[in-house]
Amino acid sequence: MLKDSQVMAVLPAKDIDRAREFYRDKLGLEPSQTIDDQNLIYMCGNGTGFLLYQTDNAGTAKNTQMGWGVADVEKEVEELRGRGVVFEEYDMPGLKTENGIATLEGMGQGAWFLDSEGNILNIASMPM
Repeated sequence: MLKDSQVMAVLPAKDIDRAREFYRDKLGLEPSQTIDDQNLIYMCGNGTGFLLYQTDNAGTAKNTQMGWGVADVEKEVEELRGRGVVFEEYDMPGLKTENGIATLEGMGQGAWFLDSEGNILNIASMPM
């Protein structure tokens, strides 16, 4: 039943206006729909998208909350850095980044960054 339905990520934002600016200025995204000024829907490739909603619970997750599959992680990291995005550095068993990028065995490359609300976001070249 759900396997043929589109999926949409849901991300919290403590300050929806600050988050809107981050997604616009840093990631180049504009909401495709605004619902009551506290819920923003963004559409991305192949009919995928995410909802950004206002809540005081933003920034509390300690895990990757959403990611984009990209063809060239290094190119995307360079472009996003040029827009002011800061990439996380990790050095733990199974995950070590160099210059913000990890090479994941059998899964390509990945890079992680925080949005303005503390949500952990990812870009990766994992096979789809």
